[in-house]
Amino acid sequence: MGDYESLERFIPQENMKVPIPRPGQQPVEEADSVWTYHTYTGVGYEQALEPYGRPKDVRDFAFKAQLVNYDQYRGLIEGFSSHMWHWYTGVIIWKTQNPWTAMRGQMYDYYLDPNACLFGLRAGSRPLNLMCNPVDGSVILVNNGFEQERNLMLVIKSYDMEGKEKLLTQVFAYAEPSSVKKILSVKNELDALAKKGGAFLSLQILNTKQEVLADNFYWFPDEQGNYSGLNKMKAAQLSVEARPVSKGKVEVRLKNPAGAPVAFFNRVSLLDPATGKRILPAFYDDNYVSVPPGAERVVTVEYPLSGNTATPLVTVKGWNVDLKQVSVQ
Repeated sequence: MGDYESLERFIPQENMKVPIPRPGQQPVEEADSVWTYHTYTGVGYEQALEPYGRPKDVRDFAFKAQLVNYDQYRGLIEGFSSHMWHWYTGVIIWKTQNPWTAMRGQMYDYYLDPNACLFGLRAGSRPLNLMCNPVDGSVILVNNGFEQERNLMLVIKSYDMEGKEKLLTQVFAYAEPSSVKKILSVKNELDALAKKGGAFLSLQILNTKQEVLADNFYWFPDEQGNYSGLNKMKAAQLSVEARPVSKGKVEVRLKNPAGAPVAFFNRVSLLDPATGKRILPAFYDDNYVSVPPGAERVVTVEYPLSGNTATPLVTVKGWNVDLKQVSVQ
């Protein structure tokens, strides 16, 4: 499922309405023929999306769909990595893109605009990764490469919905080639935080220079399986700076002040200042990023140059971050 900017390119305005038509849950004559034509699947998507809260409108629906996209595709590839060479020897995904304006089976849409599943897949498929099994709470170090990795610092933290941080462990580790190693279980910690509405979990791998080699950020529901805590989060005052790195390349820096809640699930976009529309294609090294309190994240974007290319604008919009627009300076 693409985001709202993707949907509005091919869904007429009169069909952009809530409740979303649900094939299989309504009589055929009540289903929206436009959504059905563009292969909206309905039931399965609703079951995964509604724990985040019933959508207020199509824009809200499409944003929550990105949470589903990210989480499901990351889980898909992490499931493979955590059992490689035991249950699986390979994984293949069909497909990355539709040849038309459909609503499923795509990491980027017909117009080359990527959605969150691309970045969830990327987060889960790093050759060297630290990941969490949401079923049993185990944290797993994976080396999907052919060389040993020494002197790794693993930093595991939890955050509650107000942004309070708790360091669960900080330990040196070693990863053999093509290996999977269980580090610890955080189930008790997550169960305790679930009683308070849910939790965030930050998993990082650092090298001896304190450079981040892998960064995985999870969100967990309450005891009923709903993300009630997310809907009670305070707004985060995320600061956004954008600067040119080279021709056709922009660096976007996101900073969240200390003592704030997590700035959750931020979508970075590059806009043409003349039209206000997204520049496509644009290539992001990461997106839909979350920024813990007192931390910063950097997203690099590359875009094609043409004879009349103007300096682009950058927008950022998150779960609890209001839409921000900045110039590249």
